[in-house]
Amino acid sequence: MAQPITDIHRPAFTEEQQTEMKLNNLKKQFANNEEGLNKILDIIEELNDIGVLEAADAMLHAKENIAKIVLEQVSREPVTNLLNTIIGATGEIMSSDPEQTKALISSALAGINEGHQFVQADKKIRVIDLMKTLKDPDINRAIGFGIYFLKGMGKQLKE
Repeated sequence: MAQPITDIHRPAFTEEQQTEMKLNNLKKQFANNEEGLNKILDIIEELNDIGVLEAADAMLHAKENIAKIVLEQVSREPVTNLLNTIIGATGEIMSSDPEQTKALISSALAGINEGHQFVQADKKIRVIDLMKTLKDPDINRAIGFGIYFLKGMGKQLKE
């Protein structure tokens, strides 16, 4: 009966042999991917011609100065206020019903278009015109929405 294998002998390669094996693998990869490598080299050449590589190199050398400037600009009060406002508004929008939000934005855009057309027509509104418009169901709906919008806003401001 044969004896069990207890030791596995792996061939020990010298550093020169390992380097030669790696170079052979790279040669094979270059040969198998010639078209892709040529495209990459063309892209790099174009980037170099238009100065992008030089700019990137300069940015890498000045990375600490750039990071310092960016941090100074981002930490200014107006920027932090803007970021806090965006985060707060985003949180509220995410908690709202997407269909309601979509309908509200569509309505607002339609209203902007109508208002723009009115301004372009250069018409004047008289008091009688205002009274007549209350009978228009679209205007009545918008005014009702506005009144209850203000009511809800007032309740929230009280809290």
